[in-house]
Amino acid sequence: MSDQFAGYTSNLLPSLPAADRGKQVMEALTGFIERAALKSGDRLPAERELMASLGVGRSTIREAMGRLEALGVTQTRKGSGTYLLRPISTATIHVPLTLDAASQRDALLQTLEVRRGIEVEASRVASRRRTEADLSHIEEKLDIMEGVHLEKGSSGPEDLAFHLAVYDATHNPLFRQLLEQMRDAFERFWTNPFDRHDFARRSFPFHRKLFDAIRAGDPDDAAHQTLEILQVVEEDIVEMAR
Repeated sequence: MSDQFAGYTSNLLPSLPAADRGKQVMEALTGFIERAALKSGDRLPAERELMASLGVGRSTIREAMGRLEALGVTQTRKGSGTYLLRPISTATIHVPLTLDAASQRDALLQTLEVRRGIEVEASRVASRRRTEADLSHIEEKLDIMEGVHLEKGSSGPEDLAFHLAVYDATHNPLFRQLLEQMRDAFERFWTNPFDRHDFARRSFPFHRKLFDAIRAGDPDDAAHQTLEILQVVEEDIVEMAR
C-alpha cells in the first residue's frame, strides 16, 4: 500500500508554504493592543522595540504595520511614530474597504449600494431590539439633525450621527463598524456635496418617519422608510452629477 502513491505524492500533497510572518506579527500586535488597553491616539512601540520583542526583522515589522494602516487601524506620523486610530482586539474582523471609481458620482453610488443592504437590515433589527435608552439616543440625534437642517437647509455629520445611533440600537457592533469604515468617504462628501447645500433635502421627513417606525417596533415600515431615504439620495446623486 505504501507504494500506491509512489511517483506522484508531491502532486497530491504539495509542501506547505512558509509561515506568514507578517500576519503573525499583526496578530501579535493586535493582542498587545488589546492587553495593553490602548486607546485611540496612543502611540505604539517603536520599530526597534518590536523587532527585539518579537524576534523578527524590520521588513516584517513594516509589512505588519502596513497592513494595520491599510485597515485604518493605525497612522504613521513621520518623525513621531505610529499611533492607534481605533482600538482593536483579537475578536476584531478586519474588512479593508477600497473604492476604485472614476468619479465621485460612481464612488457614492457604489457606497450607496452597500448602505442599502446594511441599513435596511439594521433598521429592521433596531426596530426589534431597541430599548428606551436607544430611542432617547436616536431621537436626540434626530432633533439635532433637524435643527441643523432647518437652519442651513442641509446637514452633514449630524445625518451620519443619526444613522450610527440606529446602528447602535441593533446591539450588533458589526453594523456600526462597517459604516465607520466608510466614514471618511462620507464625511469628505458631506462637507461640500456637489456644491449643493440642498442635497438630499427631500429625504429629511423620512428620517422622522424612520424613527417613528423603530419606536413602534415595526420592522417592515422601518425598512420601507430607510429605502425611501436612500432612494432620494440616489436620485440626487444622479441628478447633481450630470
